[in-house]
Amino acid sequence: MIDYKEFAFIFDMDGTLVDNMRYHTMAWQKMLDENGIKARASDFLINTAGKTNREIVPTIFPNAGPEEIARLGDRKEELYRELFAPNLRPIAGAVEFLESSRDIGINLAVSTAAPPANVAFVLDGLDLRRYFREVTNSADVKHGKPHPDLFLRSAEMLGIVPARCLVFEDALNGFEAAFRAGMRSIGVTTVNSAETIAAQPSVVATIDNFLEIDAQETAARYILEAAVPNF
Repeated sequence: MIDYKEFAFIFDMDGTLVDNMRYHTMAWQKMLDENGIKARASDFLINTAGKTNREIVPTIFPNAGPEEIARLGDRKEELYRELFAPNLRPIAGAVEFLESSRDIGINLAVSTAAPPANVAFVLDGLDLRRYFREVTNSADVKHGKPHPDLFLRSAEMLGIVPARCLVFEDALNGFEAAFRAGMRSIGVTTVNSAETIAAQPSVVATIDNFLEIDAQETAARYILEAAVPNF
């Protein structure tokens, strides 16, 4: 019999638990327009998804100092929350999947490059925090994805070795981060196509939403394999 307490599901948040990336794009675009920057947010969003604002803002505002970087990042997130608030809801099947995962005893964590205010906005706004033993955000690590820091910290805080963790993610940088952390991943197709996701290292399956998978079957099928990585 599988002791699921020896394993973990680690969830990205944006684009994985909530389908919100279009609102991030809109917020970046509005913030760029406010500052007279002629650029399309959609052109860099896919490449920067999973990174922290500390890493993203300097690529757009190369002369900004630490305080200005923080201010610009805070403004973008304020805009995002205003835009997404009327549409705040979990991805289809997410709550049921979390409940069934918890019921079989598997450890659950969130590992996101989002700032603490956005984590509270989503997890507390949707009453999802109660499902997770650990929540790791941008304030807890130096580097966002594709560095493995976020996922490795979640595994460490859970007390689960990385090879026994299965990541749920939507971003290309996130799949790379999972690979570098020694974890396998299931890709959610909120931003990237199933074909693009399936080609990424660490990915073992793709889903459109959580209605397509069963927690116990997913754990039995993928997490035992994940315990002995063979990428």
